[in-house]
Amino acid sequence: MADGNNLFDEDPQKTSKSEKSEKTTNDQQKQGQPEGERSPWSLSRRRLIAGAGAVAATGVVVGTGATVAVEKLGGGSSNKSTPTQSNGVTYGVPSGESVTASVVRLNVNGVDQFVSVTPNQSLAEVLRENLGLTGTKTGCDRSECGACTVLVDGVPHNSCSLLAIREDGKSIITVEGLAQGTTLSTVQKAFMDNMGYQCGFCTSGQMLQATALLKSNPNPDEAAIRHALSGNLCKCGAYPNILASVQAAAKATKA
Repeated sequence: MADGNNLFDEDPQKTSKSEKSEKTTNDQQKQGQPEGERSPWSLSRRRLIAGAGAVAATGVVVGTGATVAVEKLGGGSSNKSTPTQSNGVTYGVPSGESVTASVVRLNVNGVDQFVSVTPNQSLAEVLRENLGLTGTKTGCDRSECGACTVLVDGVPHNSCSLLAIREDGKSIITVEGLAQGTTLSTVQKAFMDNMGYQCGFCTSGQMLQATALLKSNPNPDEAAIRHALSGNLCKCGAYPNILASVQAAAKATKA
């Protein structure tokens, strides 16, 4: 895990010895490579996640009214000539058509959402951009800061590193789903009462992680709380208040 003190302060001018060594090795490997040609071993996180998505589901051809979806996630084309219908959604792709997008069903905060996604879209992107649930924050975009934490089938995950296309049929809880109407959850109220935030950017992830912890362990000690929230970084350094908030929520849960 990255050091919380320098996670967002990386100096592009600074190059460690290991990075220099790696650069030297790569330069040696690339000798003789035509100028301007991308090295086969040069792979960004975005290219990697896009490639993984293409393997997971090479898409869907969306028909009239955006109602065509893949019958099963996976494969690159369909040999079905007659798509089938279920609950108003047409499943299947016309024979021979390649797949570039897919309609997935996500149960978000208790409501089924049918969303058209591309193979490389992360769950964080879909929640924020497709569904407008901007309480899920994107901080590092590399699964290190925890700001994008959501609950997937009750388990906390960094949504920036989950492919939305692979979460078809899953239950997703975001910070918007913690409250019951206008009534805050026990964890949300504890964070409010104990000032468990400062700028608030990391707060949604902290609260969802705390919610999952208290569900599995209603009476955690300080060490258990610190361990559970160790992957959720706070740039403002509000850790004492975050700890106090989770302790207060645990106490309120027992009451």
